[in-house]
Amino acid sequence: MKALILGGTTEATALARLLVGHPAIAATVSLAGRTKQPVLPPLPTRIGGFGGVDGLVEHLAANGIQAVVDATHPFADQISANAAAACARAGVPLLVLTRKPWAPGPSDRWIGVPDMDAAAEALRPLGGTVFLTIGRQEVAVFEAVPDKTYLIRAVDPPEPAPTLRHTLILDRGPFTLDGELALLEEHRVDVIVSKNSGGTATEAKLEAARRKGVPVVMVERPPGNGVPEVHDAPAALRWLEGLAAG
Repeated sequence: MKALILGGTTEATALARLLVGHPAIAATVSLAGRTKQPVLPPLPTRIGGFGGVDGLVEHLAANGIQAVVDATHPFADQISANAAAACARAGVPLLVLTRKPWAPGPSDRWIGVPDMDAAAEALRPLGGTVFLTIGRQEVAVFEAVPDKTYLIRAVDPPEPAPTLRHTLILDRGPFTLDGELALLEEHRVDVIVSKNSGGTATEAKLEAARRKGVPVVMVERPPGNGVPEVHDAPAALRWLEGLAAG
């Protein structure tokens, strides 16, 4: 059986490792190409978009794809919507492999917001130094709140370059609790802005915020598309193997 993994996450890489040399499943991985130096999975990999729903439908048909696993980032809502629409049109089974979202504990100071514009607005009454841990693509939204000082951490530099008062840190997780505590202390961070991505690679910042009493503006995930989902690579493998056996 031929399978397509829409990747770019640690979960996608974990599934790819499980599928290397699989006797019944020939899988390929597709990366969107938004990261300049992506960590490549151990399977045949294509990089770049499909050209919307129509392009993905054509790709599925041309390559004889019989199953798709959407293991993209929880906030990659456009590709997930395209995958749901394309697989429904092509009659190809689709599964979402995603991390469980984080949940606040009793001592957390979370401010839940529905999107990045609301996150920027939520900053207005809060402290003066903001730690943005949202990636590079939506930093420009915070130009609406220019009276803060921003600590921006991303894998690649934001484009266009921010005009905000800011310090840029280029780094890739996983991050340690000691490292995150030191970062909050060094930069005197008053508030963190985060997407509710889930997973363990960047979770240490939340424990650091908890210990320091730092509020977290948490952008909640976009709504799903009604596609079945699992939360670990072995479960996705079992789903694929069930299709291959059937």
